Amino acid sequence: MKKLLFFWNELMATFWLIPVLIILLSIFLAIGFVYIDQTVTFSQEGLGRFFFVNSTDSARSILSTISGAMIGVAGTVFSVTLVALTLASSQLGPRLIKNFMYIRLNQIVLGSYISTYLYCLIVLNSVQETDGFTFIPSLSIFLAIIAAIVNIILLIVFIHQIAISIQADRVISDIAVSMSKQVRVLFPEKMGDEADHDKDLPVDTIKSQYAIIVSVKSTQSGYLQYIDGESLLHLMTNFNTLFELNYRPGDFIVEGIEIGKLYTNEKAEKNTLEKILSQFVIGKTKTSQQDIEFPIHQMVEIAARALSPGVNDPYTAIACIDNLTTTICYLAQIEFPSKYRIDDKRELRVIANALDFEGVLDAAFNQIRQFSAGSTAVIIRLMEALLIIHGFATIESDKKAIVKHVKMTLNVGKESIIEKNDLEDLIARSKRIRIK
Repeated sequence: MKKLLFFWNELMATFWLIPVLIILLSIFLAIGFVYIDQTVTFSQEGLGRFFFVNSTDSARSILSTISGAMIGVAGTVFSVTLVALTLASSQLGPRLIKNFMYIRLNQIVLGSYISTYLYCLIVLNSVQETDGFTFIPSLSIFLAIIAAIVNIILLIVFIHQIAISIQADRVISDIAVSMSKQVRVLFPEKMGDEADHDKDLPVDTIKSQYAIIVSVKSTQSGYLQYIDGESLLHLMTNFNTLFELNYRPGDFIVEGIEIGKLYTNEKAEKNTLEKILSQFVIGKTKTSQQDIEFPIHQMVEIAARALSPGVNDPYTAIACIDNLTTTICYLAQIEFPSKYRIDDKRELRVIANALDFEGVLDAAFNQIRQFSAGSTAVIIRLMEALLIIHGFATIESDKKAIVKHVKMTLNVGKESIIEKNDLEDLIARSKRIRIK
């Protein structure tokens, strides 16, 4: 079920699904309202004369005008969207294009204009004036006018959305919000019950209980996008086996490489290996559904581009550091899950390649620190961020990882900061943490 949910979320991230659904809806609406016009006669008296068309020429003129305008504006909307994607790709990074495709408003606007065009064509085709018979779909035409008014409002909202969506601060904020939600909801994903004490678990002894070790190799190359943890644990329980993962979502896998080891006491059939491999989804690109490092890398890419000599925008890099700090402060207060997953009978079934706090910290700040050489403001802000994170850290190993980054940041400052007062300021900040 979770695997189907993964594919559904990926489908919802495409740029074409929502427009296609809106187009199909408009076709059904056109057929339905034309049918209503055939069965119900609308009065042309009173207010009806201002809302309902009473001549075939007027009907054709209105529908032709609306349909022509809608398809023309749809082309404009498509062009503006491509320009925004091009600007975002060149200024902020190509991996951020997918974020813009997630914006529902862009999909709804494009689908709305195309669907209105098709709706008017279908209704226009139903207008008839022959000898002794005249059919004017008054209600359908009235709905087309309402749709045109709504589309005009949507165009204004769309232009506003495009104008703010390519601003660096807005992009960074959106990534930070998405990252925070993912950390709190999807990470870490629970795969069975966790072992209470990793150090007390006799892993080597448990492995030695199995007589056969089978190397499970990938049948394709690409990024590991998803692992159906519950199904994998269920399989291991049914087969009475143990599976050790070598990779985690976000890693690149080469065809034929060992994706994991299967510990078993019986010969593993081909069907068994196929069932195990079916629990992994491998694709051409990374996704953020199980990969917490994906949004972090997006943020780091923005900061790295901002610190490049051709751009030299330290304020954008500082904004990235600030937003990354928020997420990492949250992670510093929680206990990362054990990589050992046990079933209901307290038997070890899966050894996951789990991400730890130090890995997240490295992913967030290593490249920013490396690119920050020569930018005093960024180095000092990075040091302040590490001090804040250290204040939230509760586990000793996490504090050691933060101290390591403090030392590396201090070394970068000593090598690249020329002004003596700035360097003393950096050193004074670093002394707030006891460095051994």
